Amino acid sequence: MIADHWLADVTQVQSPNCSDRPAGEEISLLVIHNISLPPGEFGGPWIDKLFTNELPPDAHPYFADIAALRVSAHLLIRRDGAIIQYVPFNRKAWHAGQSCFETRENCNEFSIGIELEGCDDQPFTDEQYDRLATVTRYLISHYPAIGSGRIVGHSDIAPGRKTDPGPHFDWTRYLANCL
Repeated sequence: MIADHWLADVTQVQSPNCSDRPAGEEISLLVIHNISLPPGEFGGPWIDKLFTNELPPDAHPYFADIAALRVSAHLLIRRDGAIIQYVPFNRKAWHAGQSCFETRENCNEFSIGIELEGCDDQPFTDEQYDRLATVTRYLISHYPAIGSGRIVGHSDIAPGRKTDPGPHFDWTRYLANCL
């Protein structure tokens, strides 16, 4: 399912918001996020537009403050389970920002970031859990340094700054299906 660090049979929307990982860096962390644009609304082109630097600041009042951000994730899993890949796994996506895992800062250097289309105050869908578990199993098989204890939420590596994937994310369900 992974060829040249891209998932097969998923939509690819290449983001310019990525960079090379440090030489010899091992991918050893998986970070789960949530995103909805505008907040609390699902569907539409806005996440793709944000990750490709094409978000029109005047399309929604919320966009004015975020349109200039240069961010990305490796994957987005939409509410219906559709997957979009923005950055190949061997490259650094700009998803974690200021972050720290086990005293190591700048988690983008050694992590893969997966966004779930959602928000902190709504449950995720069965399709999202199924696809996330499937993708996680593939990632662990290709990047074995990711494993038990090395799958975290954005809130775990940026406490006080980030809250995602939020209180409605069912960690027990997810981890039982992928580890």
